[in-house]
Amino acid sequence: MTRIPYVRRDELGSEGQRLWDGIVSTWGGLAVTASGGLAGPFNALVTAPDAGRRLSALGATLRSAPTIERRLSEIAIITIGARWQAEYEWWAHAPMAREHGVAGAVVDAIGRGEDPPFEADDERAVYTVARQLGHAGRLDQETYDAAHRLLGDAGMVELVSLCGYYTLISFLLNAFTVPLPPDALPMWA
Repeated sequence: MTRIPYVRRDELGSEGQRLWDGIVSTWGGLAVTASGGLAGPFNALVTAPDAGRRLSALGATLRSAPTIERRLSEIAIITIGARWQAEYEWWAHAPMAREHGVAGAVVDAIGRGEDPPFEADDERAVYTVARQLGHAGRLDQETYDAAHRLLGDAGMVELVSLCGYYTLISFLLNAFTVPLPPDALPMWA
């Protein structure tokens, strides 16, 4: 059970309703629970719509970052989700990682906290950045250099920002004990 009550669209002011509508138009049925509330981190965003609007816009900007291929951004997202054992984040993004070309064995290893069997150097570089940031909050020079060769300055800013954003989303999910959909199995017991 979540620690903050689910709100319905008609309980929100105009700003919250605009945010709600934007979330639903972007995420469709994934965003709405069977009881008519918003799933995942979205309920928290509409509960504080001023912050939620800004966070939602930041997430949209980072997910469409022009320098980072979607396959690579999903590696960063699931690495951060696994670091914080954010069940909802993992449930939502592990399938997206697979859909965007990340090998199942890599996704599974990240979820188990094992060294993933990467075949692509770009995937390993992004994973290593996300892992080091998630665990130490900083990057060693070798890790930075490998990712920088791939992404350049703008891409590094986008990647580090993506890791920070999904850390924040993981914190929202974990702090408010946001449940998985009823038919979903948890990754971490």
